[in-house]
Amino acid sequence: MIELPVDFPHSAPEGYSYEVEEFKKGVQSIWLVHHKKYVYAEGKTVRTIWGFYKPKSRQYFAPINAKTVGDKVDINGTRNYTSMPLNLNPLEAAFL
Repeated sequence: MIELPVDFPHSAPEGYSYEVEEFKKGVQSIWLVHHKKYVYAEGKTVRTIWGFYKPKSRQYFAPINAKTVGDKVDINGTRNYTSMPLNLNPLEAAFL
């Protein structure tokens, strides 16, 4: 099992953990795993893609989906549930 990158700033939320897998050569996928049991999952673990990481360049990328690497992100602008950036209008941004 691959360890989380040393500079990964997030802690998994309560009831969750992170898993890192080799996505393809030079790219790792970071998954957020929910440990609650769901009926639809038939006993399998439920997980969602957090994002992607390239160890050689030490850069993080938002996912487009679980099979597609998106744009590079600033790790400090990510959240513990996802690396996808918020797309807020100015009014929404004022309330953060």
